[in-house]
Amino acid sequence: MGTPKNQRRSFIKKSALAVAASAMAPELIYGAKAFDKGSKSGIVGHGNFQYEVDKEWGVQDPSRVPVNDCHEMVLDNKGRIFMTTTGENNNNILIYDRSGKVLDSWGRDFPGAHGLTITGEGNEQFLFITDPDINKVFKTTLDGRILMTLERPKEVPGYSRDEQFKPTETAVGPNGDLYIADGYGENYILQYSANGEYIRHFGGKGETADSFNCCHGITVDYRDSKNPTLLITSRAANEFKRFSLDGDHLETIPLPGCSICRPVIHGSNIYFAVIVTKTWDSYDGMLAVLDENNKIVSLPGGGAPEYNDGVLTPPQYDGQTFRNPHDVLVDSDSNLYVPQWASGKTYPIKLNRI
Repeated sequence: MGTPKNQRRSFIKKSALAVAASAMAPELIYGAKAFDKGSKSGIVGHGNFQYEVDKEWGVQDPSRVPVNDCHEMVLDNKGRIFMTTTGENNNNILIYDRSGKVLDSWGRDFPGAHGLTITGEGNEQFLFITDPDINKVFKTTLDGRILMTLERPKEVPGYSRDEQFKPTETAVGPNGDLYIADGYGENYILQYSANGEYIRHFGGKGETADSFNCCHGITVDYRDSKNPTLLITSRAANEFKRFSLDGDHLETIPLPGCSICRPVIHGSNIYFAVIVTKTWDSYDGMLAVLDENNKIVSLPGGGAPEYNDGVLTPPQYDGQTFRNPHDVLVDSDSNLYVPQWASGKTYPIKLNRI
């Protein structure tokens, strides 16, 4: 059995072959019909977190608004939804309104566009875009002007080649410091000042409490307003890890069967996409909602969460809602928006809160 990275590469190859084999039937590849084994609507989730699925919300004409692998979404203070999608021959940022209409698109400098973080206030909002394929992190305006580019951290021993730096996510601290998760690279968390000056690094690849096995996602947890912390995924280990803003390990939250992309905090809850529960070619992803006690209370796209002696039983896919959900955006009405990776060039799905 190969490493997680090799398994993912193998899965990408298999997906590419599947798409090529279906080239004679484009209606089976693009839009809401891609890989759709079930209905385009239905009720998913559990307890107080139930949703009606709308698989047609984000569907566009692929000849006019093409997408490839869709990764992450954020909401600006005007209610617009920004999404990253990969590709060298299409714009890598799509901008939706909440009705599912594409307002604009821009950017061909980010062919491997992956992580997406929004920061700032009022008219001064900015995006951070990670691209592990070209080994860079970009800060941009909301209309696509590049303001700063960060590359391989030459201050860190062990980074001898640009190709070792494969950033997947960023987070912005309360003082403006930038944290970069090198999830597909050396698994360090790299801390920079708001001006891009290197401060420190921590983590790295390993099985210890303060190291990671694919630190794919990161966010700042402000639920304790007096003591914000970093919440970081160790995706291949099926764990969240909490650190201080200075890089000290505080706790590990095991979530068996959950390959977690990134944490998204809304109210008192943590939302996240479980991109896979068993193998990369199972198409068995779902969403999850954690309460303030780090217990899963809902699994949209999966069976009801179960615990045995306080340990999560690996969740079971419902067989129809998602393929490879990569992120979740929560709007002000608690509706969810879900972009998907390696899912046949599908557009994002909306889950309307019931």
